[in-house]
Amino acid sequence: MNAFFHLLAPLALMLPAATAVDHARSLPEGDAAQLSVPAAPMSRAAGAEPFAADTYFLPETAGQVRIEERVTIRIAPRPMPIMPSMFAQDFDPPGGGPRFIEKKMGKCVPVAGIIGVQPGGGNRLIMMMKDRRVVSAALSKSCQSRDYYSGFLVAKSVDGLICQGRDQLLARNGANCQVSGFRQIIEVGD
Repeated sequence: MNAFFHLLAPLALMLPAATAVDHARSLPEGDAAQLSVPAAPMSRAAGAEPFAADTYFLPETAGQVRIEERVTIRIAPRPMPIMPSMFAQDFDPPGGGPRFIEKKMGKCVPVAGIIGVQPGGGNRLIMMMKDRRVVSAALSKSCQSRDYYSGFLVAKSVDGLICQGRDQLLARNGANCQVSGFRQIIEVGD
């Protein structure tokens, strides 16, 4: 906009006020006194209704306020060389290579201890832990581990654990499964 108009805009806004002052000067003495500005601030009479501007700025009353906090933790996939028959109980690899067995462990695993996950065979997820353990998580029967190829999401619990039968593991493709058990995978000597 032109700078000249910026200078004239305040003057244009004062024109209606100037005409009102001229109109008040032309009124008889009794009517002009009603238009004068009071010397002290006026107080509102008791029981008088508030001005429209006062009611506009009053807060609306809320019947109910609900604040929710939800934290979701993402466990990323982490590749790990796993032999195809790693879970076979009586697997004896040729050449006397390492053998793996599954050992029972507790019902919960700390979420902060998981550094990666990889789908195993059938309905098993292989989790790599910070303390260099490898843990197998068996999913419920209707779930497949291949749905968790890109990791999973889990809601943060108060105790910071993923427990069997309690927590839901959400895959990125929408699959939602519970863990039915944990087992630790241990390498057995030749």
